[in-house]
Amino acid sequence: MRLAPLVALLALGAPTLGACMMGPDFHSPDPPATNLYLADDQPAGLVAAGIPGGEAQQIVQGLDIPGQWWAVFRSQPLDRLIHRALIANPDIHAAAAGLRAAQFTARAQRATLFPTVQAGVSGTQNQVSSVLSAPTSSGDFVYGLFTLGFTISYTLDLFGANRRAIESLEALAEAQCFQLEAAYLSLASNVVAAAILEASLRAQIEATQRIIAAQRETLGILRQQEGLGAITGADVAQQEAALAQAEVTLPPLQKALAQQRNLLATLTGRLPSTAVAERFELSDLTLPPDLPLSLPSRLVEQRPDIRAAEASLHSAGAQVGVAIANQFPQITLTAGVSTQSGALDQLFLPGLGASTVGASILQTVLDGGALAAKKKAAQAALEQADAQYRSTVLTAFRNVADTLRALEYDAIALQAAVASERAASTSFTIARRRLELGDTTYVIVLIAELTYQQALLVRVQAQANRFTDTAALFQALGGGWWNRDDELSNPAQRLTCRPPRPAGAAPKTAALK
Repeated sequence: MRLAPLVALLALGAPTLGACMMGPDFHSPDPPATNLYLADDQPAGLVAAGIPGGEAQQIVQGLDIPGQWWAVFRSQPLDRLIHRALIANPDIHAAAAGLRAAQFTARAQRATLFPTVQAGVSGTQNQVSSVLSAPTSSGDFVYGLFTLGFTISYTLDLFGANRRAIESLEALAEAQCFQLEAAYLSLASNVVAAAILEASLRAQIEATQRIIAAQRETLGILRQQEGLGAITGADVAQQEAALAQAEVTLPPLQKALAQQRNLLATLTGRLPSTAVAERFELSDLTLPPDLPLSLPSRLVEQRPDIRAAEASLHSAGAQVGVAIANQFPQITLTAGVSTQSGALDQLFLPGLGASTVGASILQTVLDGGALAAKKKAAQAALEQADAQYRSTVLTAFRNVADTLRALEYDAIALQAAVASERAASTSFTIARRRLELGDTTYVIVLIAELTYQQALLVRVQAQANRFTDTAALFQALGGGWWNRDDELSNPAQRLTCRPPRPAGAAPKTAALK
């Protein structure tokens, strides 16, 4: 057997690696030409409310985001819960499996750049009719035939169809990588939001229970005064109705709390029947004094959804090149060596070998316009991917803008809610004291009681909003995945996505104060 055909084949195929590539070359879109998220002044500081969980906060432009951003709340139970969720949540496993599938698909396509070598061996037992000439030199009409051969083929990528296809699939793998990062960010944000809502519900339940206890005390006072003849039974009945109305608000809060516990269990990959050990109170969470605000030009580098949309745009552009290249001729080189013998032990004797070398050119002449339509479809898909990218960028900027306004106005709302609660509490205390002394009517006490009840619940919800807004800002800015230590967040091996492109100056890193 001679190896010359194989060597010649590789020598002819190698130059195609430098051949031209059809279609547009991808360039990352320029970031939006703006330095602001809001049309008017951005808030620089958030007002304090004078209670724990209502501290003043500063928004620091250009402050980098920690990898484990949820640690800014200074809650070890929250850290443990997110750590378990990142490991056990099935949505994360599904996204990771999707990433591996995309990577292997791209790897399989990359193999088209190399020759394909196939080996085959066959053996048959044959019998021909005696009316024909014997096919063997020995004159036997019954004979065995054994064949051993190698075939090598290589399709020249003169117009870049294979390389563009590889480029497209690798871009899709990158998009899947960022989708995995988005899944991590979404999961961590959902756990934080669920924990904050649980803490809020516990505070609302506690406040409602205090209100019910106060109303029962008021009812006791009224009954005493009724016994003394100071008031009528109508006042007592009115207070009994108010107490019943307060009591009916408690079960919905308890139901919501139980459902939050079920949500936390499922987020961590457990069945609802498995109790979550961690419990959350608003007093266990701490507001970070400094909040990061990335430059608008950096947001497009940090948001996983934007990076995924950019990778999808890259893939769509490469598919245009594939469609164009498929309109040109395809050249395939082939070579093969084989040996045949009537006996298995004689396959390698001299003189039994054969070889073939060939080339083929395939050009579509008439296909009813299929290739032209596929090219137009690829171009339309590119336009679609471009529009989806721009839509994703707009949504991201709106998320940040909405969160900045929520931070600003929810801080003001909490400050007002605290003042309202304190005033309502003082008014209710004075009214009850005057009722005990017989110096006021029950109607005044009831109004003060209902006002205090409403003010207390509003304050609890406003306090929870401050924590929720803080978490929403970290999520809106991308979550700091480029700074994450995977050993802390997930021991499982994961591919690291391309980090944000370096800026002109190294950004500061947010300290966990």
